[in-house]
Amino acid sequence: MIKHRKTAAFLSVIAMGFGQIYNRQYLKGTLFFLLHLGGIGLATLLPRALWGIVTLGEQADRLEKVGKVYMNIRGDHSIFLLIEGMIVLLALAVIVALYMANIRDAYRVGLIREQGSKAPSFKDTLQRLGGESFPNMIISLPVLLVLFFTVMPIIFMVLLAFTNYSAPNYLPPAKLVDWTGLQGFKDIFTIKAWNQTFFGVALWTLIWTVCATLTTFCAGFGVALMVQRKGIRFKGFWRTLFIIPYAIPQFISLLIMRNMFNGEFGPINQYLAYFGLGGLPWLTDPFWAKVTVIIVNIWIGFPLTMLMIIGILSTISRDLYEAAEIDGASSFQQFRAITFPTVMFSFGPLLVMSFAGNINNFNLIYLLTNGNPANSSYQSAGSTDILITWLYKLTMDSGKYNYASIIGIFIFILVASLAVSNIRKTKAFKEEDSYK
Repeated sequence: MIKHRKTAAFLSVIAMGFGQIYNRQYLKGTLFFLLHLGGIGLATLLPRALWGIVTLGEQADRLEKVGKVYMNIRGDHSIFLLIEGMIVLLALAVIVALYMANIRDAYRVGLIREQGSKAPSFKDTLQRLGGESFPNMIISLPVLLVLFFTVMPIIFMVLLAFTNYSAPNYLPPAKLVDWTGLQGFKDIFTIKAWNQTFFGVALWTLIWTVCATLTTFCAGFGVALMVQRKGIRFKGFWRTLFIIPYAIPQFISLLIMRNMFNGEFGPINQYLAYFGLGGLPWLTDPFWAKVTVIIVNIWIGFPLTMLMIIGILSTISRDLYEAAEIDGASSFQQFRAITFPTVMFSFGPLLVMSFAGNINNFNLIYLLTNGNPANSSYQSAGSTDILITWLYKLTMDSGKYNYASIIGIFIFILVASLAVSNIRKTKAFKEEDSYK
């Protein structure tokens, strides 16, 4: 018996498409061979890609005298070389994956031939792609997009953290960027100006995240209980009224709140003066500015929590409460034994997501306070800046791209570790595992 599968697989190892052509799938084999030629062309770029990633360039822009005129001669752009190298490596990784798929396909079709069946035609292959392989085909494009537009930027950010890419001394193309290893991480933790800012901003980020998450949850939970309480009239009206803060675009709400809390002409201080109370420095004092962002976040964040919890409360059977009343349970006991556990079972993972989202709540901090008031002890950060807004300022205002990348890595590790560990501890996750 002819071992078609081994022969086809061996030929596919030599070149993509050869195994398919051996299996008499000429059109499919031709397409694979064209991919093979494209891979060879891409492989010719590999030496320069590796050189660019390793060296980040060898010659910066320079002036050279041409005749009687000095001309600017373009040199190497370190960042472009790094990006181009990453694109080539990721594209080659895709080609390698297709190369392995080509070998598996040739082996599979060869096995079909050994069993006495005819090799599938190109039409049969298309029908298979539209049938049992349809999910894999559909998901392949999003995977490629994620690879080049999500994974690659993350890798790029991580690599920048190990360079000296910052303005004005190391800003290409006028200057070359160099690999510095862990020097940037060392600076963050050893240089006073940087470590004071890092630990101060990180501590406030943690306080802000905990307060923002708990206050919006408690406020939304409380309002949901009041709206869903038995005997409350006009429930539809109250739900509509409380959802208005969420319905208004957040950008508009934050600008309105910024004016309302203005210490000089804001209406809130005017109301306080009307009652004989002194105005407060809502946005100009470090402590009150932090209180203000938490208060505003409650106003903007509680409606969504309220709606979600109302949906959960509506699924709880009234029989449970009636049975509890027959057993003599008080309203508080019913809440502790029935309402709260049921809500947390469904809302627990969402609470973890809310916690992770508040760590990166850029809009509220930046639009409401812009990280102010200023803090003379901080490096490119204000008193209300959280890690994500500090990262933005390091990038856009100061040009400290390497330090911003280090902060980005820290945020990623913090969010990922907290989210994964807490979701795994939630009851909903454990219940899901028990059903498998």
